Parts: sequence; structure tokens; C-alpha cells
Amino acid sequence: MAAADVALSLVKLLGALIVSLYYILEALVVGIIPRAFMRKSVEGDVALVTGGGSGIGRLLCLKLAARGAKVVTWDVNATGNDETVRQVSAAGGECWAYTVDLCDRHSIYKVAARVKEEVGKVDILVNNAGIVTGRNFIDSPDELILKTFEVNTLSHFWTTKAFLPEMISANKGHVVTVASLAGLSGVNKLSDYCASKFAAVGFDESLRLELLVEGHTGVHTTVVCPYYISTGMFDGVKSSLFPILKPEYVASEVIDGILLNRYIVILPSFCRFMILLKYILPFKGAYQIYKACGGHISMDGFQGRSKDSQQQLKMTNGPEKQKSQGTPEV
Repeated sequence: MAAADVALSLVKLLGALIVSLYYILEALVVGIIPRAFMRKSVEGDVALVTGGGSGIGRLLCLKLAARGAKVVTWDVNATGNDETVRQVSAAGGECWAYTVDLCDRHSIYKVAARVKEEVGKVDILVNNAGIVTGRNFIDSPDELILKTFEVNTLSHFWTTKAFLPEMISANKGHVVTVASLAGLSGVNKLSDYCASKFAAVGFDESLRLELLVEGHTGVHTTVVCPYYISTGMFDGVKSSLFPILKPEYVASEVIDGILLNRYIVILPSFCRFMILLKYILPFKGAYQIYKACGGHISMDGFQGRSKDSQQQLKMTNGPEKQKSQGTPEV
């Protein structure tokens, strides 16, 4: 590379750093403006939520419908899906349910086509469904590791591929990835789960950059990284320092992440500083903080949803034999 090219690159880098200072100030100002003045409207939009048959997914369906969105719930559990439709309808909203096995990309594409025909173009896609094994790496069956990635990571590719083209054509849309704090920092006894969530976070960031580079500024993405949530998926988990999050709080923050077009939602928000320490401190120092927070033993009492755990290896395309793929909660 010629010296002139290097000099030009350095000048561009300096300019970018100066512009970044402006955006830091902008973020500080935006941070003190009441949210009510900045939320966008989703009235009339079609919002599809995977894992909408239970937990956080159901709460998201209810909250999106309350804001006037037409809600579509996808879940492997037909009974849970029907209950979500009942609750949304009882609250005065519109909701459609489709039984989908997110481990089957052909099923995803097929049902996506039905949604477009029967409901309309999807404006908001919330990739929420997830599963967890919760075992030491060496004790994790190959089948469960594969299923973890199929649900927690690969399904995001297939659902987004199915609905993103219409968003790009209209230059209007929103893709939400419900990931996890375990997608930003490793956790003992969650190697497959963490790896799948790291991949989900990377998917969101890369997709966002691609959309910006291609000029599709009306299509937004948000990644959500919450701590443990008390919905049952991580029953038995202990947290000695940080409070286990309430589902209602998490669902409300996810909705605001959508309405405010936020790039990343970390819950609780102060955990972003804990993540920063991971990159600033030497590994041995970061590990001491990890232990002081109780992270090294948090999964020792893990039980999870026992019925779901028994069914994870038995999932088929038949709705009567499937259990909810749940919600990521760490």
C-alpha cells in the first residue's frame, strides 16, 4: 500500500472518530428524552413472533396487539398457540396462529408463504423461540446440541430469509433477535447455548451492517440480550448478585426496543458495563469478578422445564407430539 493511501486512510479514521463524538453526544441527549416522545407507531403492522405460544413470546404478542399490530404467533405447540390467540382476542386484538417446527426450514418457508397470503406482508419479525440443554459440554448429547443451534440460530436465517425481501422492497420493516447475555459472555454449563447465542448476536450485527451498506435505512434490526428470566425455562438457576428478571419487565423493554428502533437492548442495562470489563481486564481478573458474581455456580441447580426436556429429542412435525420451543432467558 502506498504511503499516500495510508495517509488518506488515517485521515478518514480521524474524521470518523470526530464524527463519533457527535453521536456520543446525540446518544446522551436522546437518553434523557422521555420515551413517550420517541416511540414509533406499529398500528396496522403485521408482527410475527416465533415461540409465541408461551412465556415472553405470548407477552410480546399481547403487547404488540395492544398497540394495534396484527399479530401472528408461530410455535411448535398448537395448544399454546391457541391460548395466545384466545388471550389476544379477549383483549380486543387480532391474532393468527400457525404450528411450525423451527427445526425444519422447508416447513418455515411453506408456512411463511401461507402467512403472506392469508395475513399479509410481515413488517415486524421477532425471532424469539429458543431452547436450552443446561449440561456440561461433555455430557451434552449430540442431538441436543444440534437442536439448540437449529432453534436458537439457524431458524433465524430461515425466517429472516422468508420475510426480509418484502421489507427491503418497501424499505420498511424490523427484525428482532431475542438473544441473551450468554451471547455476549460465556457461562459455565451452557457451552452449546452460549455458542448459539453468540451466533445470533453476530447474525444481527452483520445483517444490520449489510442493510446500512446497501442503503435499506427503513429496515431496522434489534438484538435483545437479557439476563435470567423467571418464566420456568431456567428453573433452579441461582443468582447471588443480580436479580432474576420478571417476564413483564423484559417484554416491555423488548417492545420499547422495537418502538425506539434501538440497535441493542441489554437487560438489566448496567450489565453492559460488566461485559465491558470482560474486554478491559486480563482473563484471570475477569474470572475473579465472574466468580464473585456467582456466575461459576449459577447453573448448578438447573432443572429447566422437565416436560420440555423429555420431549426435546422427540420433536416431530405433528403438533400433538411437540412442546413449546420456549424463550431464551439468560
